[in-house]
Parts: sequence; C-alpha cells; structure tokens
Amino acid sequence: MNWEQLLSLKRFGDTNKRLRQEQDETRLGFEVDYDRVIFSSEFRSLQDKTQVIPLSQTDFVHTRLTHSLEVSVVGRSLGRKVGQKVLEKHPHLQEIHGYLPNDFGAIVASAALAHDIGNPPFGHSGEKAIGEFFKSGKGKQYKANLLDKEYQDLCDFEGNANGFKIVTQSRAGREGGLRLSYATLGAFTKYPKESLPKKPTNNIADKKYGFFQSEKEAFIDLAKELGLQKRGDAKNLSFSRHPLTFLVEAADDICYTIIDFEDGINLGLIEEEYALEYLINLVRQTINTKKYHQLTNTKDRVSYLRALAINTLINEAVDIFMKNEEAILEGSFNISLLDKSQYEAQINDIIKLSVEKVYQSKEVVDKEIAGYQVLNALLETYTKAVNNTFQGNASNYDTLILKGLPTILDLDSSNLYERLLNVCHYVSSFSDSEAIIQYKKIRGFSF
Repeated sequence: MNWEQLLSLKRFGDTNKRLRQEQDETRLGFEVDYDRVIFSSEFRSLQDKTQVIPLSQTDFVHTRLTHSLEVSVVGRSLGRKVGQKVLEKHPHLQEIHGYLPNDFGAIVASAALAHDIGNPPFGHSGEKAIGEFFKSGKGKQYKANLLDKEYQDLCDFEGNANGFKIVTQSRAGREGGLRLSYATLGAFTKYPKESLPKKPTNNIADKKYGFFQSEKEAFIDLAKELGLQKRGDAKNLSFSRHPLTFLVEAADDICYTIIDFEDGINLGLIEEEYALEYLINLVRQTINTKKYHQLTNTKDRVSYLRALAINTLINEAVDIFMKNEEAILEGSFNISLLDKSQYEAQINDIIKLSVEKVYQSKEVVDKEIAGYQVLNALLETYTKAVNNTFQGNASNYDTLILKGLPTILDLDSSNLYERLLNVCHYVSSFSDSEAIIQYKKIRGFSF
C-alpha cells in the first residue's frame, strides 16, 4: 500500500479524483467529512445511546455521543503527530502532492467521530440482542431462505458494518450517503472483511467484520481506490487495514480504557483510593506530585490523572505506529498498537477492574436484560409485519405497524435478506429512549 492512494480525497459517489493541491485550505475535504458526520441525524442520536451505563440519570456519565467526540479529539492528535512524522519520512507527499500533518489529523478525527455511528441502542448488548433474535429466536425461521453470509450478517449483527451502511447508503436526494472521502471511509473500517469466515486468523482485522453483503460492492470499490491489500481467497473478501485505522482504534482504546474507568470512579462503582493507584501506575513518569496533592476532591484528581494518562498513551501509540510503519503499509502488522505498548500490563489492569466493577455491575446488567426484551419485541413485530405484507397475508395489526414506519425504509424489497437487514438497520437507529417508547407503543402501554 502507498500513502498517495491511501490519502484519496475522492468522495464516495464521485466519478473523478480530487487533488490535494487543488483543495481550498479554508475548507479542506477531510474537514468537510467531519462536518458531514457531526450534522447527520444518525450522529445526533448517539446523545441518547449507551456507552457503558444505560439510561444513566447523572450528567457526567458518557453517552455514545460524548465518547465519540472525545475519541475524535484524541484521534486528531494522533493523526497530526503521525502525519508530521510520515511527511518527514516521505517528503514527496508534501513537496509534490501538498499534504500537511493536519490532513492526517482530519482524516483520523472524522473516522473516529463516526466510529460508533452504527451502534444499536443499549450498547454492545444491543448488537447481541439483534444477533440472538436470528440465531436462536423467532428470526431463526428465515435461515433456510438466506445465503450463509447473509444469515451470518444477521446472527452477528455488527455496529461497524451498520456504520459503513449509514455513511455509504444512497437514497433519493442523498446519493453516496454522507459522501465522505475514500481516505476517511478507509480509516473508518476497522474490520475490512465479510462476516464469514468468522475470525479465520488472529489478525486484529479479522476480529469482527466491517460491511454487510448489501454493501459488498461499495467496499470493493473503496478498497480498489485506496489500494488496500487483498487477503484471503477468491471466495471470501478480506483486505488489510487502511494504516490510519490503527490510529482510530488506538483513540477508541485510549478513551474507553481511561474514561470508562473514570465514569466508574465518579459513580462510586470503583473505590477512589484503589482506582487512583491504577492510574498513577500509568503516569508515574510524568505526574507532578506537588500539583496532584493540591487537588482536594475526587473529580479533580481523576481528571488530572486522566489527562496525563491520555497524553502518555497518545505519545506511546505514535511511537509504535512509526516504528512499524513499513509493516503496516505491507499489511503484515496484525495487532492493535496498544498491544505493543510498554504500558500493556497497566492498561490490562485498568480494563480488568472496569469489567469487574463497571461493565458487570448490577445497574448495567439489569438494563441490558431490559434491552434484550425491548429489541426482541421490536424485531419480532417489525419482521412479521414486513414479511406478512410482502406475502400478501398481512393482518390489520401488521398494516397499522407498517404505517408507523418511515417511508424511506425499503421494506417491500423482493429480497428477504434486504427486508430483514433494513428492519435491523431501522431498529439500530433508535436511541435507548426511543426504543423503549416504541416498545411501549407496540405493547399497548402508551396512548
């Protein structure tokens, strides 16, 4: 892979290339990507989607929206620092093509801003709930009429693939989806493969999948434009990651490791004295002890250590990226950046404590249970109404249900997979609160 192709400014839906030297420096194409994500309705819905604590009533616990904003800020710093070093190593990118360090920052920031845009309500349990509806619930009845990869898309419903669908999906008046640059779309795709085969290797790019069968051709076009390296065999589509994807992933890893931990402390799920020691172990080399001891409350102490920890891990990730840049471009680097970090033990300690005290806390588990019930009921009701209508045997109830669905949904496709996937896509667009409202409506609890 080469940087000239990887930094493509061509927009999804374009027929011609765009040159960096012809860009308006006051409104760079990669920065337009950021604007298009942040003004999209799908991004706005993240303000009421679970990050860790579902439906929290406190004002300082992160939602998917605040998490995404923070990941984009960290991603911008990572991109700019790496961009500066890449241009020093490959000066022709600046001298001939006109690329600047901020270009890298804008690409990573835009991709990071969108990284959770496809996540369903109720966090990762929402993905599992949708998948289990098809794997072991009422949705299992459709298996015989679907291709293996189509059925796997549904059984392992993936927020990353749904995000790719959102940002590329065309509809009337919105050709090319959000029409992001190919560079940003490439950096966005953490898992550039189909849903099958499932985890064929230990390569980080094979951990999940990045696009549904409905967007397969769109991804092939993207990979060709960017020059992504083909992996796998002729039957199974798989590519090496866009190099900047490693920075998007690192930004996400840094934020959820440190900031989810911070939420756990502020909520009282993790004891302050115990927790602060974990953070201090990560920043021992940079902490200003005098300043730290002047801080008089938990929130300020945690905030100070959080800032130091994020800065430490940003610099660490940049160093690891540059030390492995050639392997990354060759497609032979197959782990996340922080897996090679000198702070791996400290990071793992923090994650382990977060899993035990936060992710598996009673508050989280109870609301995930409720989320399963809500999504299962919505999927059962909508899929039944859509398919009964297609087959010509809709009940009056089915007809009423369909009247409440948006007209932009393609629910009368002759393709069963597309009908089912579009129902999942619609349900996943709900915020946590909207999912509950719709659940109450179909259960007759709301008038």
